[in-house]
Amino acid sequence: MLHFLRFLFSRAFFWNLLLVLIAITALLLLTFYGLNWHTRQGDFIEVPDLNTMTITDAQELLQDQDLNYEVIDSARFNPGYAPFAVIEQTPLAGELVKKNRKIYLTLNPANYNEVILPDVIQITRRSAESTLRAVGLEIGEILYQDNIGKDMVLQLRYDQAPIAPGDKLPKTSRVDLVLGNGKKPVE
Repeated sequence: MLHFLRFLFSRAFFWNLLLVLIAITALLLLTFYGLNWHTRQGDFIEVPDLNTMTITDAQELLQDQDLNYEVIDSARFNPGYAPFAVIEQTPLAGELVKKNRKIYLTLNPANYNEVILPDVIQITRRSAESTLRAVGLEIGEILYQDNIGKDMVLQLRYDQAPIAPGDKLPKTSRVDLVLGNGKKPVE
């Protein structure tokens, strides 16, 4: 026990203790300032507003600002935007991000997706309209012709021309319905 107490109060112990404290302090300072430098603490870039820009313009702007991008999706076609224009971005415009951050873009597709025209011939107007709307088509003009089936769908038309079930049309197209008026056709 006496040797241990003598060692605790010896000059060698104090020098070793001082060297250990200096080494730990230096290691902590190096770690702290090294992490600040490595993570670019306080060095931010403001995300530009890419809304309505074409993908090529957005790509150039992001490269100029040392930001990366990734196209994550093409949404439903929106006629209010140019084809391949940015309609959504994450992170949002104005947010602060680090250099080389990836910006995720949602683009407007080149055109409407096509839908297959369902078979609504010989069913009622009400059923036909709900079926056509369910697949993304719009109802255009309602035309009547002499036929004993009142409000029964006799024919579908697109751009004044007859179309058949199974044909493909751009989504949101206006389809005209030719219905029976409930009168017997004149021979």
